[in-house]
Amino acid sequence: MKDFRERDKMKIIDINDIRKLIKIVGLEAFFKKLIATLETDFSRWDAFQKSPRHATYYPHGVIELMPCADDRYHAFKYVSGHPGNTAQGKLSIVGIGQLSDAVTGYPLLLSEMTLLTAFRTAATGALAAKYLAKGNTQTLAIIGTGAQAEFQVLGFRTIFPLSTIRYFDIDAAAMAKFSRNMTPYGFELIPCQSIQDTIGNAGIIITATAAKKQQVLFDLQAIAPGTHIHAMGGDCPGKTELDLMLLDAAKVVVEFTPQALIEGEVQQCGESGIYAELWELITQSKPGRENDAEMTVFDSVGFALEDYSTLRLIHELALEHCIGSEVPMLPEVHDPKDLFGVLSSSG
Repeated sequence: MKDFRERDKMKIIDINDIRKLIKIVGLEAFFKKLIATLETDFSRWDAFQKSPRHATYYPHGVIELMPCADDRYHAFKYVSGHPGNTAQGKLSIVGIGQLSDAVTGYPLLLSEMTLLTAFRTAATGALAAKYLAKGNTQTLAIIGTGAQAEFQVLGFRTIFPLSTIRYFDIDAAAMAKFSRNMTPYGFELIPCQSIQDTIGNAGIIITATAAKKQQVLFDLQAIAPGTHIHAMGGDCPGKTELDLMLLDAAKVVVEFTPQALIEGEVQQCGESGIYAELWELITQSKPGRENDAEMTVFDSVGFALEDYSTLRLIHELALEHCIGSEVPMLPEVHDPKDLFGVLSSSG
């Protein structure tokens, strides 16, 4: 048996550790592992204690805590969303996550989750699209080429035979950045001058905007039959970006209804406009796409189960590849009733 001092150490995974881990595992292989982990955990939906995220709203942004737990692990993420940060040279979304042993309450892992949130958001969208989009989709359109964009495209490529990427952003520099980052991956990259130009003939449309307002990016008449829309732009109460008529005409799937109703596109139509939660498609409780003409929407706001899955996978990979630092974050005690004695112990 391991010494108690070794067992009670917590893994710390920083940004350099994540870079190292992705290099060892491989970008595509990591996406595949993450999608598979998400699918496994969503299929165990009833095993989890769930709640909407706990949010503190400010005029300039939001700070959130996102907990999720089963009988083995408790996970939570601290994440902030401040769209105005980019004007100051800062990221608009930053996060940190913790995974703990649910039996003892002892923390096992503290990890960066800024990069990992981008990975898990893309992986969840790709997982939903596996059930909702046409499997032979080759053309993807993305509206918004900010920090999430490359992750989205490469996550979806794990599931679909994508060859053509159409893209648009109101920021020309963001479009140039996206093109520079995506050029090595062999796609036909088509920069567009407008949203309408971008979405034409695309089998999958990703909306990745961050503006905190009600807007309509495109209407029902602008998209072709059979289109799948991944609506994942930075969500909050009062922010929507899809036309209500489009939602009414589509099969709309969400992650967790109580949270989607607070922050998602379905703020506009209410629970009656929701066809299913993602877990119901994965467990085949409800069918996903049923024909090639059907229009589908995944109204993704991000849910804590996805962070649980990501942290669980990172913990496994960090142990497997001996990555990260082990920190004695908790007091080491010989007598668990003598906490005060820690102050006088050497070390």
